[in-house]
Amino acid sequence: MARTKKETSFEKDLEQLEAIVAALEAGGLSLDESLKKFEEGIRLARACEKALREAEKRIEILTRNAGGELEAKPFDEEEAAEMETAETPSGAADRDTSEPEPPEPEEEEEGELLF
Repeated sequence: MARTKKETSFEKDLEQLEAIVAALEAGGLSLDESLKKFEEGIRLARACEKALREAEKRIEILTRNAGGELEAKPFDEEEAAEMETAETPSGAADRDTSEPEPPEPEEEEEGELLF
């Protein structure tokens, strides 16, 4: 499948952002160089965030059901298994299958007789 310009741009921007972070973490840059790298990193981070938001919108459009409602569709098998165990038959999760606890004995007030 051919990559679109946005996809390659995102990947390129992300790689540049990673290189900037590595350069800033390594140190050795002058204050002026560090500020320029930081500004460029912020610009790249915002561009990547925008691309991710647009991709998320496209995914939402693609995962709408026939009624136009979003359907949760897991990306991997582990997530699918978690979703299946979370979905229990109606009312089953509300039922407590453990044995009931015996009632706590009432405390006697001082001076009160049992008989």
